[in-house]
Amino acid sequence: MQSYTTIIGVIELRLEKVSYATTQKRYRIGSSTVTLIMNRFQELGLTLDELKAMEPKKVEDAFYPPENLRRSEKPMPDFFRIHDRMMAMKYPNLAFLWLEYKESHPDGYQLTQFYELYRAFLAENFGQESVSMPVERIPGERMYIDWVGDQPELLTDPSTGEVKKVHVFTTTLGFGSCVYAEVFPDEKLPNFITGVVHALEFYGAVPKYLVPDNLKTAVAKHSKDELVLQAVFSDLEDFYDTIVLPPPPRKPKGKPSVENHVRFLETHLIERLKENIYTSLDALNKETQKIIVAINQSDFQNRRDIRRTRMHAFETYDRPKMKPLPHGIFTVCDYRYFLRVPDNYHLEYDGHYYSVSYTHHGKPAMLKATMSEVRICDENNKLLTAHPRSYKDFPRYITKEEHMPPEHLYYRELNAHDGAYYRRWASAYGESMSAMIDRILRSAKHEEQAYNSCKGILHMCRDIPRHIVEEAAQICIDASACKYTYFKKALSSLMNHEKADNPAGRLPEHENIRGRDSYQ
Repeated sequence: MQSYTTIIGVIELRLEKVSYATTQKRYRIGSSTVTLIMNRFQELGLTLDELKAMEPKKVEDAFYPPENLRRSEKPMPDFFRIHDRMMAMKYPNLAFLWLEYKESHPDGYQLTQFYELYRAFLAENFGQESVSMPVERIPGERMYIDWVGDQPELLTDPSTGEVKKVHVFTTTLGFGSCVYAEVFPDEKLPNFITGVVHALEFYGAVPKYLVPDNLKTAVAKHSKDELVLQAVFSDLEDFYDTIVLPPPPRKPKGKPSVENHVRFLETHLIERLKENIYTSLDALNKETQKIIVAINQSDFQNRRDIRRTRMHAFETYDRPKMKPLPHGIFTVCDYRYFLRVPDNYHLEYDGHYYSVSYTHHGKPAMLKATMSEVRICDENNKLLTAHPRSYKDFPRYITKEEHMPPEHLYYRELNAHDGAYYRRWASAYGESMSAMIDRILRSAKHEEQAYNSCKGILHMCRDIPRHIVEEAAQICIDASACKYTYFKKALSSLMNHEKADNPAGRLPEHENIRGRDSYQ
């Protein structure tokens, strides 16, 4: 069964005529899965927009009906681990490893099937060691992304003299091999995104595919880190109109271009950086950019290489095939994943709590924070709400009224108003009402104790003429009885008296109104 994100993503790519191979790599699925999704999409007879409007669970159930999932599949052996065990054995014995597999999975594959699956694994992942397939790099198609494996000690703390390790982010374009590098204090996700944004600004154009290495955050399947990473990739794809295409795990030949340049930079960049002392990242990155410019402008060793230099190849072959940068700058977010929204329907970030609809409590959510805004999305990266980011100590809870259940709205309204609020409300009726409300507020030992009385009196006056409200308030003032119960009696008496003076269905007496005798 595939997730909502994979189902929608496959349909989008195939409708845009993206190849089967690219679609498989983007979502790490087989061709049969792509075919199954597209066949069921055709059978449903719905448009892509109609699918996106549906609840994610309903979309998943439509493509993978629960009744079809009852048959449990046999557990697949971990052939990478098994192969490592085989290589470590003095006398490799696959049958022995099959016995270990059957002990852990009694309902697993039998020996003959196990052998066939292992042979298929070897053919797919290793093939013939003596043959290498030439890869035709298409200009401007792919930007490979990686961290340099070596973590050199280059940053000196001027106060202590301690030398700290740094991490070198690098990218390269597949055909021209034009490289970009930047130094960061760590390899956390915000720095990865910043590196990608700066690299695209350096190239001044966008390739068709972004091919990042298998980041540490994506190693564990079905984890919060993978959901965060998918959200980051989705945001990058939307903003730059590109496709993020991670290479297959444990297959370094899926990105040989950047692997070769990682080794190249370990010598030609890092060794040159070691020649100086740096007390700030800014100084270190300025020197890094100087060295990168020199690398990109230096000639290739093979003088017959049509690329001549990396920069010449980029300007001549890569850049004309790439898309222009979009307007604006991609905002780097701090991503936080929440397994479930708490019962108080607020998510914590930087000492503040931001609301989401109370109907989403207990469900997963993604929080994205920028310098000015906090966005909250569901597990499928659909926007639920957005708040201006708060930097004040109080209030700590940032809540939208539409996110609150009705009973919470009532108590919020009850607790949010002070004496000045009720005095302003009373002033809308007149001086007598203002004086009475002021007396009620000042008569209590603590002003807050009078809020309920003021609220009850003012709500009672809705839809009643102002002159009657003012007269009732003046009666209470004259009698020195400014209380809810006395005002209620006075108001009721005045209302009943007016009804008695002017019964329903009878015209009032007036000298300008002719009687029935005038029409005889």
